[in-house]
Amino acid sequence: MSDSAGTVTGMSSSLHRLRPVWAGAATDGTAVQLALDEIGTPLSEVTFVVVDLETTGGTPAECAITEIGAVKVRGGQVLGELQTLVDPGGPVPPFIQVLTGITSSMLVGAPRIDEVLPSFLEFARDAVLVAHNAPFDVGFLRAAAARTGHAWPGYRVVDTVRLARRVVTRDEAPNHKLSTLAALFGAAVTPNHRALDDARATVDVLHALLARLGPLGVTHLEDLATATDPVPQEVRRKRTLADGLPDAPGVYLFRGPHDEVLYVGTSTTSLRTRVRSYFTSSEKRSRIQEMVRIAERVDPVVCATPLEARVRELRLIAEHSPRYNRRSRFPERMPWVRLTSEPYPRLSVVREVRDEPGATYVGPFGSQGAATLALEALQESFAIRQCTRRLPLVAPAAASACALADMGRCGAPCIGEQDQHGYGEVVERVRAAMLGDPAPVVAAHAERIEALVDQQRFEEAATVRDRLGAFLRGAARAQRVGPVARCAEIVAARRADDGGWEIVLVRHGRLAATARVDRMTDPRPTIATLRTTAEHVAAPVAPAPAAHPEEADLVLDWLERPGVRIVDVVGTWALPVRTALGDVEPAAAIAAHAAAVLGRPAPRPADRPHAEAPGSVDLTRHAAMPRTA
Repeated sequence: MSDSAGTVTGMSSSLHRLRPVWAGAATDGTAVQLALDEIGTPLSEVTFVVVDLETTGGTPAECAITEIGAVKVRGGQVLGELQTLVDPGGPVPPFIQVLTGITSSMLVGAPRIDEVLPSFLEFARDAVLVAHNAPFDVGFLRAAAARTGHAWPGYRVVDTVRLARRVVTRDEAPNHKLSTLAALFGAAVTPNHRALDDARATVDVLHALLARLGPLGVTHLEDLATATDPVPQEVRRKRTLADGLPDAPGVYLFRGPHDEVLYVGTSTTSLRTRVRSYFTSSEKRSRIQEMVRIAERVDPVVCATPLEARVRELRLIAEHSPRYNRRSRFPERMPWVRLTSEPYPRLSVVREVRDEPGATYVGPFGSQGAATLALEALQESFAIRQCTRRLPLVAPAAASACALADMGRCGAPCIGEQDQHGYGEVVERVRAAMLGDPAPVVAAHAERIEALVDQQRFEEAATVRDRLGAFLRGAARAQRVGPVARCAEIVAARRADDGGWEIVLVRHGRLAATARVDRMTDPRPTIATLRTTAEHVAAPVAPAPAAHPEEADLVLDWLERPGVRIVDVVGTWALPVRTALGDVEPAAAIAAHAAAVLGRPAPRPADRPHAEAPGSVDLTRHAAMPRTA
């Protein structure tokens, strides 16, 4: 919806209801008049300046220009010509005189390049430069501009040699020299190594090449940038799928012949530019090239902010499960490590966070293997039982202990060797490491790694390191996401590059609404509208957020960016002072532990929250957003 305060987008969970407009058609099936900036600039409306130079040799650093010839054309019509000899400041080599017919005596009294170049730059202003073997001619012009102190305008450049290699086969012409192509296409002027005549011949060659490129989908100026890419014709012809896509951030859906979603992608700047890249040689992925051949339509979903675009991409992938997307599509398959709630708790790997009073969770993990490594890290660090059966409060008389009890790695509550109180102290240490300070886990693994390295058992040391890393990453993720998952609402704003505001509303870790207002608009009415119309989000079972874990990560990354200002928080958003967030990488964590053992202060990341006293760090202590934008 829209109002005077800006564009407001509610993040509805039923994204399948969106009916985006695609190229050439509105949602009701009527035709749409595409604006010029939606389809690019037709080649018939582009002004080309075809240039040719004669020089004293082939190296701009050592040689100089002796003649400039240029022809300005648009829509097949010649708009003007420029031709002049240039004094190179020295003699013309004999072989150049033979090749071009330009002698040293002819250049006596000719203007120097510092007099000629401003005229050429004015003649070619706002045009696209064209040359046959463009690196040669443009290289000399750029070098001349540098020597004479003129700023090079940064023209778009088209090389007719590269275009010819794309559409002229060896069966038609033995090479791609200008004289050969001029003869092939019947140019009105025969090239003779004089600048203006060669430029005139290049004009005819250019028009002939563009006529051949048209059926291949090269019909606009923007297409010329990739016209020489080695892209199959059936792929290049589908560049028209990008026509009409908006120049705005959002999500795009490639659809197949049966309207199925083949692939979902996102662009944080321009949907049109991003989709066009799929039809060029820059796209190297074989699966995506296969997808492009199948695709018949691209549907855009314009988003108010880049964050919304990334979030919608995740949701659409989860909804449609496109066969050509390889990102995580099944959040329900991401495992967690749980400390159970029972008389004698144990650790286990589970698929979901349940409302179980007393249970503790870390994660989610990217795979079952990572979750298992994290569980093993805790079991190696604490004498917690590893058996899977539920133990009664009173051990049976016939019960027997496992081998872990004999090894001193379990207090054996199964046979009554450890009472509930004693075992509970172990459980509390495990819970503290999961929810807060991971130092005991880091210390145990650092000690083990040191012993294994001393024994040159490096592969085993690497396994221990991987265990520690899996645990730290899972604990850090839960400790980071858990507070925002418990928070009913967070409203934040960030200055956009154009001076406006990006406004984000988050509920229980889920992006519920987003908006953008311009720099002249007071953001407060838009914020009020967001809070009224945003998606209702039911409270989840923390630390699991009310969204895909990757969405919660995206939201938190945005909230933690420099310049983001917290407008309001409903609930509490805080972290323990000591958490796993500063020790996510095992190597850094082990180094910090070693420094502490040696009596030196362990390094902490610069962006770590600072607390003046033990307890929690309030994450909302940011500079408030000004009352007016």
